[in-house]
Amino acid sequence: MRQASALLEFDTPGQGFTDITAQVARWLASLGFTEGLLTLLCRHTSASLLIQENAAPEVRDDLAAWLARLAPEDARYAHDDEGPDDMPAHLRATLTGVSLQIPVIGGRMALGTWQGIYLAEHRHMPHHRQIAAHVIGE
Repeated sequence: MRQASALLEFDTPGQGFTDITAQVARWLASLGFTEGLLTLLCRHTSASLLIQENAAPEVRDDLAAWLARLAPEDARYAHDDEGPDDMPAHLRATLTGVSLQIPVIGGRMALGTWQGIYLAEHRHMPHHRQIAAHVIGE
């Protein structure tokens, strides 16, 4: 059994979902693992990770609208140090989660046909984000 880890870096264009599947797959393929478990951790409190539909963009649009309804940007929050999207971003990250565990089978992530890995940016401004990646296996 062996393991490997890295900090993968991504720039987001602002609020929305950035597909990071290909970059994660390239990193995993470069390591030569055939079986194992991949763990991804978003190292931020106002961004998150999701496995979601990768074919119909309407799914991501509907998800963004749902999150906006659950955590609206308004004056109800005490924490607004960085603007009106500050606390709603933290709430949205809490709802969607910051870590994923994905089995590695046959040297590839065992994602379903229509699944992709998304870095969800919950702030309006573009950000530079880090994802800690760890794989253990053979």
